[in-house]
Amino acid sequence: MAEKLLPDYTIRSGSTLDRALLVKFMQRTYQDMFPRQDFSHLSQTVEQYLSTDTPLWWVEYSPEKQEPLDIFPTRPIACLWMGNAIDQISGLRHTHIFLLYVNPQHRRKGIGTALMQQAEKSAKQRGDTQIALQVFQTNKPAINLYNQLGYQTQSLWMVKPLQ
Repeated sequence: MAEKLLPDYTIRSGSTLDRALLVKFMQRTYQDMFPRQDFSHLSQTVEQYLSTDTPLWWVEYSPEKQEPLDIFPTRPIACLWMGNAIDQISGLRHTHIFLLYVNPQHRRKGIGTALMQQAEKSAKQRGDTQIALQVFQTNKPAINLYNQLGYQTQSLWMVKPLQ
């Protein structure tokens, strides 16, 4: 069942039946930053981690003022997928954001903030005391959003290519 998220936008829960759509959204996320890369392997990530224990939400654009010739059904324009992780310092389970994606035409309208608020609400309901996420250093708009919402850098993920 869809609920109002923001004016003209609704949010609904996803399910494990949404695998193909989730893969498509993950691919869009990475292709925004790495347009020449093939991301077909992301289906393995979804297959491995999507379950009833990893909540998924879809945001749909459903304008309150529908145009008479608007024959297209609502379809997701954003999503939030959360998983579980263990804090390596405290040993406590916490929420981990696997994916937050907003279609470029719908960005800067408060959808990302609203989805992060949804994540925090869900995490608190589960009894988690923190949320973690990974963001590329080059993704300045996302970093700005997370900083504005009170997220702080706790560690750096370092990578060394091997020949």
